[in-house]
Amino acid sequence: MIDTRCGLRCEGCSYRETCSCGGCIATNGRPFHGKCPVAACCQEKGYEHCGECPEIPCRMLSDYSSDPEHGDNPPGARIRQCKKWAEK
Repeated sequence: MIDTRCGLRCEGCSYRETCSCGGCIATNGRPFHGKCPVAACCQEKGYEHCGECPEIPCRMLSDYSSDPEHGDNPPGARIRQCKKWAEK
């Protein structure tokens, strides 16, 4: 199930319950922390998720994925997820 624009999986996310976050698709690009620039970019281009963009991985998605504090574990997980979604 596609639940985010950037490939970050909402299931099991601690913010889902503690902050009542519905994810960026359900909140129209405004998850618990406010407007998400990755979701906004994706939505402005008319894509369901970043995997549909020919620029994947763009600098913004790569930066989010590799952020030392909030990035992916393992690194690049959201980028790989978007590519999997695009294959289907």
